[in-house]
Amino acid sequence: MRASPDDAAARARASSPSHAAGPASRAELDRLLELAARDTGAHAGALFLLAPEGEALRLEVATGMPADFLAPWFGVGLSNHVPVADAVRERRLVWLSKPQEIAHRYPRTAIAMPYHFAAAAAPILTGSAAWGALLLIWPCCDTAEVPAPSHERVGAACRRLGRFLRDAADAGHPVTPAAYPRTASQPPAKEWEPSQALAAAQFAARLPGGSGTLDLEGRFTYLSETAAGLLGGTVPGLLGRRPWEALSWSADPAFEDRFRAAVVSRQQESFTAMVPPGRWLAFELHPDATGVSVRIVPLGPCRVRNAARPRSPAPRGAPIALGELYQVLHLAAALSEALGVGDVVDLVAEEMLPTFHAQTLALALLIPEDGRLRFIGCRGYNPCPKEMFTGAVFTSPAAVGTLAEGVPAFFATFEEMLDVYPRAPRREGLDAWAYLPLIASGRPVGLCVLAFDRPHLFSGNQRTVLTALAGLIAQALERARLYDTSKELAEALQAAMLPDSLPDLPGLDVAARYLPSVRGMDIGGDFYDLVRVDDTTAAAVIGDVQGHHVRAAALMGRIRPAIRSQAVAGAAPAEALRQANRQMVDLDPGRFVSCLYARLDLDQRQALLATAGHPPPVLLHPDGHAEVLTVPPGLLLGIDPEADYPTTEIPLEPGTVLALYTDGLIETPGIDLDDAMAGLATRVAGAARQSMDLLATDLIDHARRTAPRTDDIALLLIRSVAVA
Repeated sequence: MRASPDDAAARARASSPSHAAGPASRAELDRLLELAARDTGAHAGALFLLAPEGEALRLEVATGMPADFLAPWFGVGLSNHVPVADAVRERRLVWLSKPQEIAHRYPRTAIAMPYHFAAAAAPILTGSAAWGALLLIWPCCDTAEVPAPSHERVGAACRRLGRFLRDAADAGHPVTPAAYPRTASQPPAKEWEPSQALAAAQFAARLPGGSGTLDLEGRFTYLSETAAGLLGGTVPGLLGRRPWEALSWSADPAFEDRFRAAVVSRQQESFTAMVPPGRWLAFELHPDATGVSVRIVPLGPCRVRNAARPRSPAPRGAPIALGELYQVLHLAAALSEALGVGDVVDLVAEEMLPTFHAQTLALALLIPEDGRLRFIGCRGYNPCPKEMFTGAVFTSPAAVGTLAEGVPAFFATFEEMLDVYPRAPRREGLDAWAYLPLIASGRPVGLCVLAFDRPHLFSGNQRTVLTALAGLIAQALERARLYDTSKELAEALQAAMLPDSLPDLPGLDVAARYLPSVRGMDIGGDFYDLVRVDDTTAAAVIGDVQGHHVRAAALMGRIRPAIRSQAVAGAAPAEALRQANRQMVDLDPGRFVSCLYARLDLDQRQALLATAGHPPPVLLHPDGHAEVLTVPPGLLLGIDPEADYPTTEIPLEPGTVLALYTDGLIETPGIDLDDAMAGLATRVAGAARQSMDLLATDLIDHARRTAPRTDDIALLLIRSVAVA
């Protein structure tokens, strides 16, 4: 998605360095987010703001659950296939009514949050300007489908947020995404009389087993003496701490995972766990908007036999946090969708910078030809060092040394780096570094560098996670390099099959574009041509070979010259298509071709058109109104050797524009084809005074923005102009 002019203006205001959003603005955003959740019946929600550059969403604040639960989406590129990005890019509400639908439509989301919930993502807009996205979450069980939320209430919440963000920017106090997302503060807890609090504690103490409460961050806020004893700790030692961090035996992530499930789904959760030296405990979690109540009951011998056996013991040392495990899974799923090297760079930066609270990330590839590390991308909240531009050689002693040894290097401070590499250059504003060699198939392919703006102690867990991520990145880069090589080959082949340039014809202003589909090898069978027949006559051709692959391109490479030879010979449209059709039938390639042929008579100011099953052209009249022409259809080329192709004559007065295109320009999922063609005519009419080159760019840019394209686009624009 590219930002509209209104978007660009809003982003420019929002990125003004002379103003910054204050605490009052953040508090108002929190209030509006909580109001949105309350009005729509959601139990949790999150606000994403569009970054100043307009190409990514960043999580600003969450309510009803910790912001850390949404760690995989701290930074989301607008091209990513996640609900909030789709909502903004396509400017529509994305509704997911049950877990199965989330898993089917957004598998990466389901991997990172494998819990039962329903969700809605909606764009925050004012006019054509986009400001961000609103995410709302509802309780959901395994199979039941949650009724869709009121579109009016979700829309009203987005409008309130949009107006606030627009007004703040207009007033010179834009609200831009913070460096790290926050969780909205919870309303003050109900004050209990001392006698009531004592009675509640006595009530809990009398119950069999133990009782406790956790806040939404997972910290103990109350614990009975019995519960503390069952857990193997003390009340003072556990209050204010998370059980999976405070209890040495809780290496199994079941406790944290079930706690997260209870908070996200708002459903009771239960599980069993073994406490050394062999005692089994049953846990019940009962969530609400303020936290989670916990019941802990010892299991008798007969019930132990039916309890789940514990997982294999974790390696010695503290366990890796569950959120970090989900982050590895999420990045692995994301990288599996990356195509080129640029996609890998963007995804790695979007995932790793916010997750590890780093300021800068750089990726470099080892170039086999010269054995040097060359930058392929640098991203960060702080500007990257000037020497880290794409293509530059990475000469840092730490980088070269790390890659040579093949072992990750972590420097908590710049002084630590100097101890190992005395000649290491000082980077202003960056004080801690992680150098991760990228190893694929046992050989180095590059280097990933994370930099922090303050001293950073890398725990053993974080080093393990970063090392694992480096392996995933290395494999993704290897695939991406192969893709880019194939893409370059495909683009060269495609360019060789299309005209190098359009002829300069007095009396015509022309422009052409070719846009490959967003997937595959970027090669297909769409083609166009403009042929000068003589001083006052030209022929324009546009066509589309069935399919999108190398075979389609190969067939295009045979049929376009055949039609061109007919044009050079001065054949009329009907005759040119008849000859091409017979040749297609003789070839018998097992596929068909659509084609539109127009003979332009600049002396008589008229055009003669014939079509072989191709979308009709758009005609812009000199008075400024545009229409989709009705051209009698003929059969696709390659079906019937005796097919005939009726012709249509149209005037070609100065100022007339003829727009020829392939169906990739107008086909959008869910949009009627006639409506799409009418929309194209409206866009052409709205740009009547533009040059053909500018109009072609505008039409292609609109096609990029409106929906993911699965087909190629060929476009040929012809304007008749007066000759001096």
